[in-house]
Amino acid sequence: MGQSALSILICSAGRRVGLVEAFYAAADRLALDLTILACDVDPEHSAACAIADHAFEVPRGDDPAYVDAIKDIVRKFNVALVVPTIDTELLQLAQSLNAFKELGARVHISELSVIEVARDKALTSTVFAKAGVPVPQTMNEAQFRADPSALTWPVFAKPSGGSASRGLAVYQNIDDVPDRFDEPMIFQDTLEGPEYTINMFVDQSGTLKCVVPHIRLSIRAGEVEKGRTERREDLKEIAQGIAKALPGLRGVACFQIIDDPRFGPRVIEINARFGGGYPLADHAGATFAQWLLEEVCGLPPTANDDWRDGVLMLRYDRAVYQG
Repeated sequence: MGQSALSILICSAGRRVGLVEAFYAAADRLALDLTILACDVDPEHSAACAIADHAFEVPRGDDPAYVDAIKDIVRKFNVALVVPTIDTELLQLAQSLNAFKELGARVHISELSVIEVARDKALTSTVFAKAGVPVPQTMNEAQFRADPSALTWPVFAKPSGGSASRGLAVYQNIDDVPDRFDEPMIFQDTLEGPEYTINMFVDQSGTLKCVVPHIRLSIRAGEVEKGRTERREDLKEIAQGIAKALPGLRGVACFQIIDDPRFGPRVIEINARFGGGYPLADHAGATFAQWLLEEVCGLPPTANDDWRDGVLMLRYDRAVYQG
């Protein structure tokens, strides 16, 4: 049974104007009366909250009170779909799926086992390598300090639970490595070459329906600023390998690859959520937002892999005005 009116909630909305606009456009194509709610720790200064129909202040995604705040919004506005957008909120939401189901809401999130892998880069490397997904050689800090010659220098280091390019470092030799770190780290061979984001959509039955790679021509604050879609079968095969390695993956996910001329394409991380570069895939015809609305509303599914190759995105700053 389809429905013509529904409310959705975009969490940690921040600057995700493109994502909000993608859902509005999808609703227009489906002739849905869509109300978009948005929440953030500082909604007054969130551009995405400003263009949504309603905005709410909530605690940080890792605050124990976060889930209850989201549930209150869902309950009050009869929200049908909750869309998280940052890593820190995923674990709590994944642990609370039954509570949201009781309220009649679907949370756009994969199974807890997938979130646990995606949130731990060391575990990501282990799980993918075991499944035959190409990843760089990876060590935790204890392994690295025990045998630093096992990696090819210079060595790349990053927090195992980091995101948005936080805490990244390249060390030329062992003397450059700090004696201690404030959080768990992983150490890898330093990769060189073009970097790609691959957006993928897995339907409710667990079938991988769409794979959209784009080359990251320019990056700002960890997100693609300039990018171009590229249809590459080798990257699609890697996405298929990831879907098999993570059978609980559902909905939208994205992963990053560096195409190193020495090692070949290597997966460096995965995000089990909408990525910041999703608007490029959407504009190229991979309308993940529409496919999610179709699933929630019980409409005939149209998910497909017929997107446009060579679509170029050039982002720029745009202002939202109030008052």
